Amino acid sequence: MNEQNITQVHGPKSHFSALLSPTPRGARLARLLAVEWMRDHRVPYGVTESATQVVAELATNAATHGRVAGRSFRLALLNHEDVLRIEVTDTRGEGLPRIPPAHPEGDSGRGLLLVEALADRWGVELGPVPRKTVWAELDLSRP
Repeated sequence: MNEQNITQVHGPKSHFSALLSPTPRGARLARLLAVEWMRDHRVPYGVTESATQVVAELATNAATHGRVAGRSFRLALLNHEDVLRIEVTDTRGEGLPRIPPAHPEGDSGRGLLLVEALADRWGVELGPVPRKTVWAELDLSRP
């Protein structure tokens, strides 16, 4: 892996965290790292498919809308009590994510709609300033 894309990785058994560059390459790497971590931790296939898409959307949003020059975004995966929690933290606290009205002819703006459809729960936590964390939870016991 390219050291310019990952600046730090932590990985106790049920927790994974990586700082990534706020670029399309960093967003892609977030998805790839999440897939490997879920495979290593035997996350059920159906959950892995949904979680991979959620990671892709949240990481892309962090790289696109949360980008601040010289600052990384953080991907964290936590497996706790039959719940997979995905967190993406960026350093742009303003401009909270929201689900925009749908525009059938538009090419963007559907990421959070996908997150809402695929996750069992999702939300945003602010702080410490200037950070915000967009999180999503997927129940590991889903059919």
